Amino acid sequence: MNKHFRPRRSMLYVPGCNTRYLEKARSLPADSVILDLGDPILIAAKEDSRRNVVNAVNKGGYGAREVVIRVNDLESPWGHEDIKAVAKIGADAILFTNIEGRDDVLTALDALDSAGGQDTPVMVMIESPLAVLHAEEIASASDRIACMIMATSDLISQMHAHSTKDRFPLLTSLSMVILAAKAYNRGVVDGINSHIKNMEAFEYACRLGRDMGFDGKSLVHPLQLAYANDAFTPKPAEVNTAREIISALSAANAAGRGTVVVNDRLVEHHHVKAAQRLLNLSEMIAKLESSYA
Repeated sequence: MNKHFRPRRSMLYVPGCNTRYLEKARSLPADSVILDLGDPILIAAKEDSRRNVVNAVNKGGYGAREVVIRVNDLESPWGHEDIKAVAKIGADAILFTNIEGRDDVLTALDALDSAGGQDTPVMVMIESPLAVLHAEEIASASDRIACMIMATSDLISQMHAHSTKDRFPLLTSLSMVILAAKAYNRGVVDGINSHIKNMEAFEYACRLGRDMGFDGKSLVHPLQLAYANDAFTPKPAEVNTAREIISALSAANAAGRGTVVVNDRLVEHHHVKAAQRLLNLSEMIAKLESSYA
């Protein structure tokens, strides 16, 4: 388990241009809030958004939620100024966009370090076909990468594909990024659903993403939070089974056996590692949710 491991069932984008939303995010049951300076912000509101986000983070009040700041593309007129403004204000991570290879990761880290953010973790958005094809070199570029976040809406557009409920056009890309993230022990979070009122499709996407191996879902509306949190929360039966697996294999090992059967399933050492991760995650989620009360 890497040092950046934590619940990211729900990562809520919060536009920096809207001070009411920045305030409201302090009371929402989101595991992570992404204070957004990026593409959704109108050009005329870029500098105001930067000031709003700096003020919001300095004010605090987000509790145990992970506070992430998405900065503008480094090649834009605002990217480097964003980094200078947010590098040392105490965000949990800085999210970089348009990352398409190892060099992009190193360039982003250099910019953050130059601004005084040497100890700040980073997150990277995977939003293009090239980024998907380079997912392994991106994931392996630095241990400061806390999470890889899919930008599925951008990816669908660049693929000239269609958005479908079963997400068939995206499955290969999603799997490639999940594999890269897991290979290098990075968090990995699914992209948004653009149809914010279609809760049936959103819930389906959450559960499909969970079954594929995502750690959580990014989202753009508070009404989606309950669905994401529920989908990515280990259920009591799963927690009980995880405890049984650990206990049963420990007893089997003590008796000189390397495997054991639990609930009609053959259990080996790798199942214990997965079970321990699930128990750790469940405990972290319980602690996080208790802080919302």
